[in-house]
Amino acid sequence: MSDRSFLVVGLGNIGTEYENTRHNMGFMVLDAWAQASNAVFTQARYGDILELTVKGRKFTLLKPSTYMNLSGNAVRYWLQKLDLPVENLMVVCDDLNLPFGKLRMRPGGSDGGHNGLKNIQELTGTQNYPRIRIGIGHDFSEGGQVDFVIGEISPEEKSLIPEISKKVIEGIQSWAFLGVEKAMNSVNCKTKE
Repeated sequence: MSDRSFLVVGLGNIGTEYENTRHNMGFMVLDAWAQASNAVFTQARYGDILELTVKGRKFTLLKPSTYMNLSGNAVRYWLQKLDLPVENLMVVCDDLNLPFGKLRMRPGGSDGGHNGLKNIQELTGTQNYPRIRIGIGHDFSEGGQVDFVIGEISPEEKSLIPEISKKVIEGIQSWAFLGVEKAMNSVNCKTKE
C-alpha cells in the first residue's frame, strides 16, 4: 500500500499576515492543488489536511499549523500516522538561492539554510526525502533576508503562481507514478533559467 500513498507537505507560516509572503510558497501550491480539485482542507492535528486520489495513488496534502521552524513535528506525526516511509514524503518549500519561479526537485540533500527543512531533518533523523524547492530570488541587501522572505510577493510574481503551482503539482504526480529520477528530469528542465 505504501507505494501508492504519499504525504505531500507544503511549508509556510500560519496566519493571514503571512498569506502572500515568499516563505509561504509551499502553502500556495497546496492551496492551488485543492482549488483545482474542488476540495477543501480540514483542520487536523498539527495542520490542515486534504486527501486526494489520482489514478489509484493517494496523496495526503499537509499544511503544518506549526510555524516554519517547527515543521518537523507535523511531518513526523503524519508519517507515523499514515505509516509511510520517508521516501513517500515530498516537501515543497521556497528557496532563496534560485531565481523566482525556478524549480528544483531533489531526492534528498542539505537543508540549505531553510529552517523548515532543518527541523524536518532533525525530527525524522534523515535528509534523504524528496523535496521541490521553488525559487523566490534574493533581491535584498545585506541583513535583509528575514524581511525579504516574510515579505509579500509582488503583483507580477503573484500572477506567476498559478503556472508555478501547476508545474509543481505535475512534478509531484510524476514522482508518485514514475519515481524521483524521472520526475527530476521533467521538473528541473522545464522551468526557465
